[in-house]
This record gives sequence, structure tokens and C-alpha cells, in this order.
Amino acid sequence: METVETPVEARSQMSRVARLLGRSFTLGGLTLRNRIAMAAVTRRFSPGGVPGEDVAAYYARRAAGGAGLIVTEGTYVRRDAAAAYDRVPRFHGDDALDGWARVVERVHAAGGRIMPQLWHTGVLRTGAVAPLGLPAEGPSGTDLDGREHGRAMTLDDIDAVVRAFAEAAAAAERIGFDGVELHGAHGYLIDNFLWSGTNTRTDGYGGDPASRARFAAEIVAAVRGAVAPGFPVLFRLSQWKTDHYDARIAERPQELEALLTPLAEAGADAFHASTRRYWLPEFEGSDLNLAGWTKKLTGRPAVTVGSVGLDRQFAGAPGRTQRSGVTGIGPLLDRMERDEFDLVAVARALIADPEWPSKALAGRLDEAVPYDAARLGELV
Repeated sequence: METVETPVEARSQMSRVARLLGRSFTLGGLTLRNRIAMAAVTRRFSPGGVPGEDVAAYYARRAAGGAGLIVTEGTYVRRDAAAAYDRVPRFHGDDALDGWARVVERVHAAGGRIMPQLWHTGVLRTGAVAPLGLPAEGPSGTDLDGREHGRAMTLDDIDAVVRAFAEAAAAAERIGFDGVELHGAHGYLIDNFLWSGTNTRTDGYGGDPASRARFAAEIVAAVRGAVAPGFPVLFRLSQWKTDHYDARIAERPQELEALLTPLAEAGADAFHASTRRYWLPEFEGSDLNLAGWTKKLTGRPAVTVGSVGLDRQFAGAPGRTQRSGVTGIGPLLDRMERDEFDLVAVARALIADPEWPSKALAGRLDEAVPYDAARLGELV
């Protein structure tokens, strides 16, 4: 028999959502109005790498819809090999930075806070995007399958990329962003160094977990040194890679700790732990998900993400989820009540409905627009 929620139960649930997700949160010198963040989703709507008014309006709608923090789509640092997809924005050059400044202005006017996700695509670059024919670069000159691909980075290359991330972070602060997120997940360059599957170097940047973390730690330290002390620096990590959903940078908590401790010590203020299903335990013997373990091991705040608010989990190709209905967030609230993580990032549900945060906080998720992958083809 179907269980019908009583008005008292509905009010109790709404109060719980407001108490847990509606709380403000302070990170460095930044205070967020609630615990709901928009996760980065690649949008290819920036001709020439320059975000226009449509991009500004897109993010402003999510701010007006109640998101406490917006993390932009991945945006390329100043490095030719960083780019892998056409019409994805860059984070260098006066024209692109002017476009991003307008995005910031619109988001702030709508009451939101915003950070760019700084990105180098590493071994996932192909030669089909400008500059044409430029090879990918990574730690060892291999792709995610271990096949020869691109070229292994020299020490000079590593130093140049570190500088590129620091330059981008300084630009972000200068044009009014509220912090930065460093993309260290999903099989892109920083993650290529973290993962033994793509990092077979035998110098100081490869081998044991601490050595594989050296490149990421140098980027974090350089970014930290390029911005004000209170300017938040987030680091996004994952176990899974693009189309490699069983990949793992750490098989045990001790290995994850060895990877993340250098990043925390270098100045990462918080970690954004990307999973496909936020409710799944990360390691045997504990119910903690990846964000929970990250917070426990580093002592830093953590952001969780992965199929939040959807009735079907994220499914990578083949069998990619095309449509997904709306579901409740009771299990998520249970974990927040246990202080497992601090912020909740929402991706597809926020693409489908810019007002998802305000509807969630008001107990009106039954009114949320269901996700449909067709929405990825438009900027609304």
C-alpha cells in the first residue's frame, strides 16, 4: 500500500532540509548562503573560447534559483595542449577574461557566488582541435588504456603548467571571482599524475602516492601563493576516469591519505570528491563515501556529488542515462546530519531546473523539472 506523507511529516522534512542544506558556510574569506553548489558541467557554447551573454545569463539563472555556489564549466589555462574540445571557454586572453568578468557580475547581481574550474585536459586531448595537430601531454606519454599517446612532459613542461594555473587563479581573483576550483579528476592532466595507470614516471613525480601527488601539490602551492590568503582554493578529485568507471587512484584509505595530505599541506582549502553515486561506500568496512573519507583524512571541508536528486544514477556510455525523474534527498540529509561532508554539488538536476535549490529548500522537489539529456544541447 502506498504511504502518504502527512502535512506534519512534510513540514518536518522541509525543516530538516532548511536546517541542513539551508545553513550558511564559510570557507576562507568567503561565506556562502547555503550548502548547495552547482557542479561543473562542460558546455560548448563559447565560440573562440569566449563566454558571451548567453553564458552569463545561464549561470545567473542558477544563482537566482538559489545555488549558494556556482562552479563553472571547465575552462582552459594558458597552455596550447590544455584544450581538447571546441567552443569550450578558456581562462586567458583579454577577450575571454572580459567575458568571464561579465559572468561574475551577473551572478553576483543575482545573489550568488562563483568560482571558475581551471582545467588542463592532459592525455584526453586529441589533435582535432586548435591548435590542430598538437599532441597531448601527460606524465608518461600514454592514454587511459596505457597505449602510447602524445608525449611525456619534461620538467620544463611541468613548471610551465604550474605557472599557467597560478596565472589563471590570479586572474580569477582580479576580475572578481570568489575562489577557484582546480580540476584534478576524471582522467585529465592533474589526475593523470595522481593515477598510477597513466603515471609510470621514475623521477620525483612518479612512483609512490606522495610522489604522484607532487605535481598537484606544486600547482596548489603556486595557486595559493598567487592569490590572497582568504581566497578559497578547491581541489576536485575522483577515482573514476572518463569512460573508465572502475579506475581508482587509491585502493585503501592509507593510499588516499598519502595522495591528499600533500595537497592539504600545500594550501587546498576544501576538496570536491566526484563520484557517480554519492550513497555508495568508498572503502570496505565503512559507510563513508569518497567525500566523507576525504574530509576524515585531510581535516578539510568536503563537497559531495553524484546523482543528487535523480531517480537514476549517473551512467556513463554505453547505456548513458537519457532521462531521469526527480527523487527525494533523505539519504543525503542523513549523511549531512552525521557531518560526513559540508557541501552538496548538483549537476544534471540543476541543468534541468535552475530553481532546484530553492525548490529543495522549500520542500517542493516534487515540482522540480526532470532531467533530460536533450537539455545538454541548449543553454537554458
